[in-house]
Amino acid sequence: MLRLIRTRLSASWWRQLWAQALATPHFRLTSPPYYITHQKGRYSNKANKESTSFVMNLFNGKLIPDNVFPFPAVLSMEQMQFLQALVDPCTRFFKEVNDPVENEKLESIEKTTLAGLKEMGAFGLQVPEELGGVGLTNTQYARMVEVVGVHDLGVGISLGAHQSIGFKGILLFGTQSQKEKYLPKLASGETIAAFCLTEPSSGSDAASIKTLAELSECGKFYTLNGGKIWISGPPEKKMGIKCSNTAEVHFDNVKVPAENLLGELGKGFLVAMNILNNGRFGMASALAGTMRGVIVKAVDHAANRKQFGDKISNYGAIQEKVARMAMLHYVTESMAYVVSANMDMKVPDYMLEAAISKIFASEAAWHVTDECIQVLGGMGYMQEAGVERVLRDLRIFRIFEGTNDILRLFVALTGIEYAGVQLKNLRTTVMNPSGKTETILKDIGMRAKRKVGIPTGLSLEGIVHPGLDNSAYLVTRAIDLFGEAIESLLLKYGEKVKDEQFHLKRVADAAIDIYGMAVVISRASRSLSLGQPTAEHEKLLCQTWSHEAFERVRENLRAVKSSTWNQSFANMKLISNAVVRNQGILAAHPLGF
Repeated sequence: MLRLIRTRLSASWWRQLWAQALATPHFRLTSPPYYITHQKGRYSNKANKESTSFVMNLFNGKLIPDNVFPFPAVLSMEQMQFLQALVDPCTRFFKEVNDPVENEKLESIEKTTLAGLKEMGAFGLQVPEELGGVGLTNTQYARMVEVVGVHDLGVGISLGAHQSIGFKGILLFGTQSQKEKYLPKLASGETIAAFCLTEPSSGSDAASIKTLAELSECGKFYTLNGGKIWISGPPEKKMGIKCSNTAEVHFDNVKVPAENLLGELGKGFLVAMNILNNGRFGMASALAGTMRGVIVKAVDHAANRKQFGDKISNYGAIQEKVARMAMLHYVTESMAYVVSANMDMKVPDYMLEAAISKIFASEAAWHVTDECIQVLGGMGYMQEAGVERVLRDLRIFRIFEGTNDILRLFVALTGIEYAGVQLKNLRTTVMNPSGKTETILKDIGMRAKRKVGIPTGLSLEGIVHPGLDNSAYLVTRAIDLFGEAIESLLLKYGEKVKDEQFHLKRVADAAIDIYGMAVVISRASRSLSLGQPTAEHEKLLCQTWSHEAFERVRENLRAVKSSTWNQSFANMKLISNAVVRNQGILAAHPLGF
């Protein structure tokens, strides 16, 4: 039946549906009146400048709520209406036209689906309308990729590789003539873009790339030589996202016009990193969509499957799984829309928040989908249920666009560097106060309180709904503990802290949990203030998550400072080194051979 429906759909049908949908009204959420707004100052992401990034300031033990509280509402009524007009037909398209199973078999997107995606403008969602695109904001784009994430991650990666990173460099750094030359064909899907970064000897260490671009003597073109891997093209055989092609690209004296240079000469690495940073936000929203879809499968089965005379949804073991799945989705979705809103608000420094959203979403989606299979039991392991394909598709998300391991180090080291500079500045100011005595005493006083475990007085009073005061206290207490732990690490290791990766991982995990607490408290506060029907449910999600996250933060920070854990870390180094030297397991077999 599905095949019959798909063959009958035509381009004109989609145009008609699109036109009808554009007239659909919608609404927008407004911020509650009790929220305190904060003046946003301009700042740089350089470590020696003040930042209003929520995560960056955690490393200083500071609470800067501007970019998280109140929960951002950045879309106008007209933008909401336009977005809904796109979401409805897109959802219907993926239900009635796209066939993820067939796409995987073909290892490419079916022609019918591809034509429909082009018709909808899915290849140019953020390209300006005057250049042939749909012209979506970051928040609107996040909502659209969330819809795709519910239904087919393979298609999602194909679209994302093309526009989230593929031609993002042209959008961000291209000249007007470059945009006019390339974006119309890219937006229509006539031309497909790729982001060629990874090399056989250069993965997470992108700064070590060897491909060269040499300017000709006449200055009219660059000659490229080198090779890239895992690029969208003729397909490699891989575990998942099979309809998204992956291949190698080789440059052998490839001549590129000099006018195609993006950004400033010699600043290509910064351009590449900005593209990745800008493109990561969509991953969290897409994976929030994926989680939403698999949770539906899990609860449908749990509500109808009977064992031992009762529905399995009534058993505590299953209830705990479903509750945790719902919490992980709530946190991921909250992160996704805070980050996209920050980008739309032109917040200059969101790189740590974007990295955290990528780490959290990719791991949360994997856990939720794995638990969905567990709830479904043997049925979940079968292809027919459609969940095992999702699990295979998800595995790559913890690897590409920055492996989660490297991104954790990035979060920890970037934040620690910022804290180190601020600590150095404080010392300089103490030596030469210049009338800043009150500020100095306040800063030193806060640090002294944290050192002996006394709360510093950080507060979200007036910003968070009164019904979440306890959760708000937990996040401020966590920030105090975090700031003290970072200062202790800096004083103990100094610049050598970069080599303490066992500690850095736990620092990053604590930062991730604190940011997760903040975004859900903000979101649940808005729901409670507006009296939304789901407000009490969201309050439960928020309170439970905050409690558990705080306990993890406290445990991770204890490990950072614990001599027992330090010995465990030292032991792990010895174990790892021995296994590596032996090229495999070193322990004697229990049977003696």
